[in-house]
Amino acid sequence: MASGSDRNPIIIGGLPSQVPDFDPEETQEWLDSLDAAVDERGRERARYLMLRLIERAREKRVAVPEMRSTDYVNTIATKDEPFFPGDEEIERKVLNATRWNAAVMVSRAQRPGIGVGGHIATFASSASLYDVGFNHFFRGKDQGDGGDQIFFQGHASPGIYARAFLLDRLSEAQLDAFRQEKSKAPNGLSSYPHPRLMPDFWEFPTVSMGLGPLGAIYQARMNRYMEARGIADTSKSHVWAYLGDGEMDEPESLGQLSIAARENLDNLTFVVNCNLQRLDGPVRGNGKIIQELESQFRGAGWNVIKLVWDRSWDPLLAQDRTGILVNKLNTTPDGQFQTYATETGSYIREHFFGDDPRLRDMVKDMTDQQILHLGRGGHDHKKVYAAYAAAKAHKGQPTVILAQTVKGWTLGPNFEGRNATHQMKKLTVEDLKRFRDRLHIPITDKQLDEGYPPYYHPGRDSEEIQYMHDRRNSLGGYVPTRVVRAKPLPQPEDKTYAAAKKGSGTQSIATTMAFVRILKDLMRDKEIGKRFVLIAPDEYRTFGMDAFFPSAKIYNPLGQQYEAVDRDLLLAYKESPTGQMLHDGISEAGCTASLIAAGSAYATHGEPLIPVYVFYSMFGFQRTGDQFWQMADQLSRGFVLGATAGRTTLTGEGLQHADGHSQLLASTNPGCVAYDPAFGYEIAHIMQDGLRRMYGEANEDVFYYLTVYNEPIQHPAEPENVDVDGILKGVYRFKQGEAGEIPAQILASGVAVPWAVEAQKILAEEWNVKADVWSATSWNELRREAVDVERYNLLHPEEEQRVPYVTKKLEGAEGPFVAVSDWMRSVPDQIARWVPGAYQSLGADGFGFADTRGAARRFFHIDAQSIVLAVLTELAKEGKIDRSALKTALDRYDLLDVAAADPGAAGGDA
Repeated sequence: MASGSDRNPIIIGGLPSQVPDFDPEETQEWLDSLDAAVDERGRERARYLMLRLIERAREKRVAVPEMRSTDYVNTIATKDEPFFPGDEEIERKVLNATRWNAAVMVSRAQRPGIGVGGHIATFASSASLYDVGFNHFFRGKDQGDGGDQIFFQGHASPGIYARAFLLDRLSEAQLDAFRQEKSKAPNGLSSYPHPRLMPDFWEFPTVSMGLGPLGAIYQARMNRYMEARGIADTSKSHVWAYLGDGEMDEPESLGQLSIAARENLDNLTFVVNCNLQRLDGPVRGNGKIIQELESQFRGAGWNVIKLVWDRSWDPLLAQDRTGILVNKLNTTPDGQFQTYATETGSYIREHFFGDDPRLRDMVKDMTDQQILHLGRGGHDHKKVYAAYAAAKAHKGQPTVILAQTVKGWTLGPNFEGRNATHQMKKLTVEDLKRFRDRLHIPITDKQLDEGYPPYYHPGRDSEEIQYMHDRRNSLGGYVPTRVVRAKPLPQPEDKTYAAAKKGSGTQSIATTMAFVRILKDLMRDKEIGKRFVLIAPDEYRTFGMDAFFPSAKIYNPLGQQYEAVDRDLLLAYKESPTGQMLHDGISEAGCTASLIAAGSAYATHGEPLIPVYVFYSMFGFQRTGDQFWQMADQLSRGFVLGATAGRTTLTGEGLQHADGHSQLLASTNPGCVAYDPAFGYEIAHIMQDGLRRMYGEANEDVFYYLTVYNEPIQHPAEPENVDVDGILKGVYRFKQGEAGEIPAQILASGVAVPWAVEAQKILAEEWNVKADVWSATSWNELRREAVDVERYNLLHPEEEQRVPYVTKKLEGAEGPFVAVSDWMRSVPDQIARWVPGAYQSLGADGFGFADTRGAARRFFHIDAQSIVLAVLTELAKEGKIDRSALKTALDRYDLLDVAAADPGAAGGDA
């Protein structure tokens, strides 16, 4: 055999074989030893020896590459399992009662006339995984800190409710109101973990699969961030995320594993419930999902603990001298293991053990019943405890526990391991009887035959219930529990906003920069300045926020261990373990997860943080809209900035960067307060109002979305006696018409307000039209208020009918009304029905494209000259001018020629 020095210089499995061999004779002796082991003892023995050598090499700190996957057995050897401190018999009784009540709750929710359903198979598979956590690991909040943060798997919620029932945290009436939140109010229970719907119970919404693991990673990171910055002591908090193996198919589930490893988040544990099934079938029927996930997590730098088999396998594995059993476990696909979960002991004897005499010999003294009960590790309390204890003890890496279970475990042959088990919501009487017998629940056949299956409670003074209370008391209280301890923050003085209200003078700046200037003044505030958390996906410089680098610094738990290439510049890149800015790279999903974790810190840890997330407008609600929904559900607060907003302001970027619809998407989120401000003083009032509503005495569970632009304009000083109420509610008169005789009204938002002012001037000078310009700071808020008014009027027909704010505000303003923005027409169209007069909207409908701003606006017909034509058109409809004026205007301004438009201002990233 050729020695290493005779081979081609390549890298095999991360090992550089081209390294010079300084002692070929010694090398050959090692190779000969390996050959002899293979020839004389077989490949399995040689493999074992190699594994032991690798293990010893790591102990001696020899740089050896990590194996991507290991044998399909438990990571923790039986001899290494710690003492189990609980009373296993009592815990079994507790878990049986929990299992029963969870299944009964869902089954009763499917009763005739209700039929709201639920899921029971997921919790049935993961019940032991949760129970060990509840009894021995999950820390509550009673000790004054945030306790542990637990991301419960959404479909397992019935089991969490069932346990809370045993602890008298929920009543029988509440269990019977599962998924009937309005019709059974105030007893209704939400279908899944929804903090907005149950704000004293759930902390984290997880049923939009993939967002739980992503959120857990950034929650663990936020815990470290808060501790590093001296805001809260989170050193005792551990983040647990319970996930499904099918859920790991979601890109969000695995997409940010590297940041957890890179930042050494050993305060984080994933528990993946590997029941080998998705919602409708096997996860990897022809493969092995545990092995696949092990490779992915190991490759990302995580500590991996496999919990595959329960204690009944220990004697078999102990006698596996040749490795034949381990090889069989390694090569049997998941689809076959799913089948074994549904078959008899004799079938398993024949099909698993029967194809090799050595395997048959292992189980010759076992009955079929014993073979049938060779179980999965995720159902064994002692094995689960050992895995959790190892995860908590491990330092320097996050840990994932890959626990094999059976979906629908204990629910009987009609449920266990069946492809359809996720959709099965009701147990027959025979199913219930088998289930009762298996769990030893003291309920009679008569009770099951004569009505809906009853809940079971062993009694408040019973040994089991007292044990549960004792365990939770020792761990710091009940979970899940959401507690809001944070007090309102002192509000910055009015003078903090004074600079923005003075305008920009002769300088032209974008509204993005106007916002940044306000933020800079707010961060100087002695009371709340340190609570701002700046978040951006890699483009702080694009948004003009590099000015924060030297003072606020970029958070990095490892600090800056290099000399920055721009270290001689005033705005040099600065990283620090106590940095205030989160620079999460090109990951809007990661940034939004940081936003959610920071925005809910007031509840999670009792310390308010004020996140300010700035991103390319197009890549916000469109790309991570599901997370913004999650943010609203989690009652997170903060400021979200859609920078470089609008369909036509990004002159050279083109279709995929041109946002003309995020305001419309924002309108679909009930927790989002969305604004499209035009000037710095408007932004100042909106920010001040946001701080008051979210962090002051109002204490509202909303978040603010502001769209700001990259187009530089001159910002006027705040008008005397400015209509602040109008700014905040959505519309105010910005500039009255000063010349002309024929009245008209122009409503504009954001970057379109200057176009409206230019159109106002043209209308007066060339067409004798006196148009008022209104700044519509929030089309969305105007519509939301109007809808609320209509709902009130609908339900109170005998009371004085209310009038929407937009209608009252525009009353007396003689129309017609023309609305314009850099958004699609659907945005200003939201208020059309409540405008007291003829109404036409202009907008940038369609795909964006790369061109000059002027050309783009002429193409969409939203520029000043197009506004003029729209106003004239509406006036002609009312007979106030001759229709011939329309063709004259069309020709005069070359409105059909895109190239004829003034190209407008160039550049202006911020």
